[in-house]
Amino acid sequence: MGHTSELEIEGVLFPSTVKPLGSTNTLFLGGAGARGLQVEDKFIKFTAIGVYLEDKGVEVLGAKWKGKTADELTKSVEFVKDVVMGPFEKFIRVTMILPLTGQMYAEKVTENCVAIWKAMGIYTDAEAKAVEKFIEVFKDETFPPGSSILFTQSPLGTLTIGFSKDGSIPEVENAVIENRPLSGAILMSIIGPKGVSPDTKRSFAVRMSELLKVEKVEVE
Repeated sequence: MGHTSELEIEGVLFPSTVKPLGSTNTLFLGGAGARGLQVEDKFIKFTAIGVYLEDKGVEVLGAKWKGKTADELTKSVEFVKDVVMGPFEKFIRVTMILPLTGQMYAEKVTENCVAIWKAMGIYTDAEAKAVEKFIEVFKDETFPPGSSILFTQSPLGTLTIGFSKDGSIPEVENAVIENRPLSGAILMSIIGPKGVSPDTKRSFAVRMSELLKVEKVEVE
């Protein structure tokens, strides 16, 4: 099936389907892209990101977004919110193109998450504690090129975190954090309006607009 095809980003392969950590479901690849920064006159790519969804997500999103173009989905904040808050599983794989320390990664992610919550007026003690735990999980880790950070998000907002030396799915997770706003904000910080990877957002919108035309996803 074309729409659940694998994608290669900067030499990093994202398979068309994956069985994530802490899940019994097989999820399909919604989209993938690079995350980088403009450094003087050069765009430096740091990580490649893949976003996966449970099949059920197609039905849930199709009710409202069927027939929309990729451009409409790319520009719609509402669409991203429906993806982030949707009652279906999501999985994010972040694979290093350049080396990164866990501390740097966690600080950047939590900074983005806190900014999202403050804008929404939902930053409470529970979120502050979840952020502390998140930073704790990462603080002694280092991620060489080719290694991956994995996030599984349950419909109830449980965030399962795993680390992998390559793109494979480890047997055991590194941490589980029960905090729905944190779980959602991680995805929002990637494909949201001020998301760190416009590439991933665009890829996701293009593939989802195709998928929502056909209604039913068939994962091979």
